Amino acid sequence: MSYCLNPVCPSPENLANTERCQACGSSLLLRDRYRVLNALGQGGFGATFLAKDESLPGQPYCVIKQLRPTATAPHVMQMARDLFEREAQTLGRIGNHPQIPRLLDYFEANQEFYLVQEYISGSTLQQEIKRSGAFSEAGVKQFLSEILPIMQYVHSHQVIHRDLKPANLIRRSQDCKLVLIDFGAVKNQVNSMSAASLSDQTALTAYAIGTPGFAPPEQMAMRPVYASDLYALGVTCIYLLTAKSPKDLDYDPATGELLWQKQVHISDHFTSVLKKMLEVSVRHRFQSANEILRALDLEPYLDSLANSMNSVSAKATITKREPDSQPSSPAARAAMAIRARNQRSESTNLQTGVARNRVTAARPMPRDSGGRTGGNNTSGIKTQNIPKLDADTLLSLYTKGKRDFASHDLSLLAIPKINLSGAVFHQSNLKQINLQGANLFNSDFGKASLNRANLRDTNLVQAYLSNADLEGADLRGANLTQAYLLNANLRGANLCGANLTGAKLTEDQLAMAKTNWLTVRPNGKRGVL
Repeated sequence: MSYCLNPVCPSPENLANTERCQACGSSLLLRDRYRVLNALGQGGFGATFLAKDESLPGQPYCVIKQLRPTATAPHVMQMARDLFEREAQTLGRIGNHPQIPRLLDYFEANQEFYLVQEYISGSTLQQEIKRSGAFSEAGVKQFLSEILPIMQYVHSHQVIHRDLKPANLIRRSQDCKLVLIDFGAVKNQVNSMSAASLSDQTALTAYAIGTPGFAPPEQMAMRPVYASDLYALGVTCIYLLTAKSPKDLDYDPATGELLWQKQVHISDHFTSVLKKMLEVSVRHRFQSANEILRALDLEPYLDSLANSMNSVSAKATITKREPDSQPSSPAARAAMAIRARNQRSESTNLQTGVARNRVTAARPMPRDSGGRTGGNNTSGIKTQNIPKLDADTLLSLYTKGKRDFASHDLSLLAIPKINLSGAVFHQSNLKQINLQGANLFNSDFGKASLNRANLRDTNLVQAYLSNADLEGADLRGANLTQAYLLNANLRGANLCGANLTGAKLTEDQLAMAKTNWLTVRPNGKRGVL
């Protein structure tokens, strides 16, 4: 299909490869190269469209944003132009980050303004939650480990995004990485509009300040700061944990604080971090993404942070640095400091032949009645008399929205091809379970026993498997992209043909498993040890 960009066209949809709109006669090839395929959405100041660039080999897809304010008053048009130009300038300046869309073109045609940017194929986090349900605590921490370095990068360029929310975060299909989109509400600290110039334009605040519920009070009052994005990030975390929009949550009428804690089941430490992210008072809130990274301690997420920072520096212009000089990024400095601290305190203890990254993870694992080692039980939950679920009950509970099956007994169940994405099986007994071909995307198997489990051809993308017992498990053809496997027992696990691209595990762990030339290793390359 060819789509007409004339704002007043009565029937913009046309047949593919048509030269001119059959309804209004406008040319359907913008700037003699961009053919619009369909509309993607309409915002306060612009409409976005999916297009393809017919001037390039392969005719790659791109996104075209057209300046199209919902109001036509002169001062509204001027505000729209200013924000539109600001978005183009911002993308041009910071779009070299691999998780921010690149600016491809910016021009005026037929008295209309256009911005062309890289097309990101994938689902937004909002779509992901609606499809698969809420995240576990581990899933949200993984999310923070990826998005915080992006926010640190954006803020280091003196830019406030002002519209951080699940709908503006896309999980890119190509590599499952998050991409931050929609810089239409950005505030550029270097070249920002003064408060006085906005005083007579209060009618525009609905367009300029972001999304109600995600934006903090100071942003609603047109005084955003870097910490405003961190508040929106905190609200996004609550959304991921509860699958509820902020408008569906109660709030304290005396303070304006969201009342979310009874809606989630997370650790006290993570609760304290989220509370500080969601402080109504800017003074008591985290002031930088780096502070949150330090508060989370980063231990299980250092690799994610380092990869994000390294991918930026690889694309940026390389400047010569003395051998002993420190990295310039605050997030990179924090990662280096924590890594150095861990190296000083780390011992050479081994457990089940796998090198452990932390001393606390090297404590002996409890043994079951058969003498086998299982996951560490540090939560105080007794291992005897744990709930036993049959296949029908498990499926029924999951269909009704239950996601938490921590410390349950699901051993020996035969449930191939089942969808259990986003479910929590922390410390559960899944010995010899048959999950062949199942969808286990973003599920939590931390400290679970998957001894001799059938996980052949399963979707374990972004699954959390830290300290899980996978001894003898059949993982042939499984998709373990971005899975977290550090400290997992892989002795005798069959990883032939498995995809481990971006997975977190050590070479020592891989050496204990069965691999072949079809195994895709964490670096994305095929081959055996």
